[in-house]
Amino acid sequence: MPCVVASMIEPFRANLPLLHDVARVRMYTDTTLDENEITRRAAGADAVMVIGFHVGDSLLGRLGINPPNPSNRRGDSRTDSDGNSDGISHIDSHGGGNTVRCFAFGGTGVASYIDLDAARSRGISVRNVVHYGDSSVAEHAFALLMELSRGVGRQDAAVRRGDWSGLDGFALNGKTLGIAGFGGIGRAVARIARGFGMRVAVWNSHVDPVAARELGVKLVDDLGDLMARSDAFSVHLPLLESTAGLITAEHLDRLQPGTLFVNTARAEVIEHGALTARLARGDIRAGLDVFEHEPLPANDPLRSMPNVVLTPHVAWRDDEAYVSLTRQVFQSVASFFKGGDYNAVV
Repeated sequence: MPCVVASMIEPFRANLPLLHDVARVRMYTDTTLDENEITRRAAGADAVMVIGFHVGDSLLGRLGINPPNPSNRRGDSRTDSDGNSDGISHIDSHGGGNTVRCFAFGGTGVASYIDLDAARSRGISVRNVVHYGDSSVAEHAFALLMELSRGVGRQDAAVRRGDWSGLDGFALNGKTLGIAGFGGIGRAVARIARGFGMRVAVWNSHVDPVAARELGVKLVDDLGDLMARSDAFSVHLPLLESTAGLITAEHLDRLQPGTLFVNTARAEVIEHGALTARLARGDIRAGLDVFEHEPLPANDPLRSMPNVVLTPHVAWRDDEAYVSLTRQVFQSVASFFKGGDYNAVV
């Protein structure tokens, strides 16, 4: 594990017994996006846990094995070469690259972080985690929606500056929330919205009619029609070949002035540049947790738009999600070393 989010260190430590007598673990307790440093830290590894960094073409080429190498496959997670007893060691400077046969990604949108076709061509297994943070992401999506509708953060900052003018709110009760994507997260958002007294309408390529009835949501066949009739719209589509660029500029044009737009899914499900262009018109507001380039570049126009609320891809991050995510990552690696296919996407 070449890097880790600080809040996940203890949940990861708790799962070390899952790799007892299965694999030797090397874990770093800081975060880095430097490719050279990640390569150095992952030298000689058979499996890499991918937490918070992208495995682009260059890094995949430097780490990924082709063909597979059976050496250094098994070990003991209890003691490292420095005598540590917790299974966490510091990588030494010797060893080379091109040994990784498995990437265990700590999230669901693995296609945004690893080129699956490239991994497949090298014979590299890729694992992800599933349904670890449905409630977490749903709650964050609603936090963004609430900020757009009530401006609590903006008003807090204003009061601290001595500005008591306040802002007018936008009532959610009785309004229509459109949801694109009706998996675990979309359903969790629908439940919250219904609790706020909102009408909920859903578009999805495959919708469980039983779940729709149970949650009291309306199914809409045309995505553009749903966007046109929504007072607020929340995206919960996975990034797949079939969903990349699915929401087009034409779809966004159908959003009515004053619509609140939230995306906590993947930026790539929206046509490249289309959302920025739509927001530049200034007649809708957006809460965004995901972006085409992360971290968000300093010159990205989204950073200067007053009608946009930005968070740094943290919708999934909370205490309960960490427990499920870290356990699944360790289970994925253990399964790989034992010849299983737990959470395998490639």
